[in-house]
Amino acid sequence: MSYQLTVNGRVTEVDVPGATSLAHALREHLHLRGAKIACGSGRCGSCTVRLGDRTVASCLLPVALAEDEPITTVEGLSAPDGPLHPVQEAMVACHGVQCGACTPGMVMTLHTFLDTVSQPDAGQVREALTGNLCRCTGYHTIVDAALTAAAALPTPNPREDRP
Repeated sequence: MSYQLTVNGRVTEVDVPGATSLAHALREHLHLRGAKIACGSGRCGSCTVRLGDRTVASCLLPVALAEDEPITTVEGLSAPDGPLHPVQEAMVACHGVQCGACTPGMVMTLHTFLDTVSQPDAGQVREALTGNLCRCTGYHTIVDAALTAAAALPTPNPREDRP
């Protein structure tokens, strides 16, 4: 079956069974390999992408359920020839990257989190990252990167459905 997806601002079609995971469709059919399939059970956060205004574990989401909302992957945060997104820049500057397996998911989680929280503290960042596992950095540099990115980003517009 064919599904029409809006990925990183572009409308595209994938011809896969509806139960195919969004992660698989992104990686194998659209050649967007940023979202990693590590655990395959939604527990590690490596496959995190943005669906509309929230993050999702793309390894668990059937492509058939992703048709109606825009999808943003880590590749879509910056133009191919443009500067990195502030979250990406901060991850590099603060050495928040080691092996890279968790990095795209961390970046997407932080991107979405920082869209709704202005000037978070370290505790809020750690709480936002609870669904993302990293085995290399110990999170300290990732939290530093989030705080650095928050200082560089404009003040977000809080979503109305949040308290």
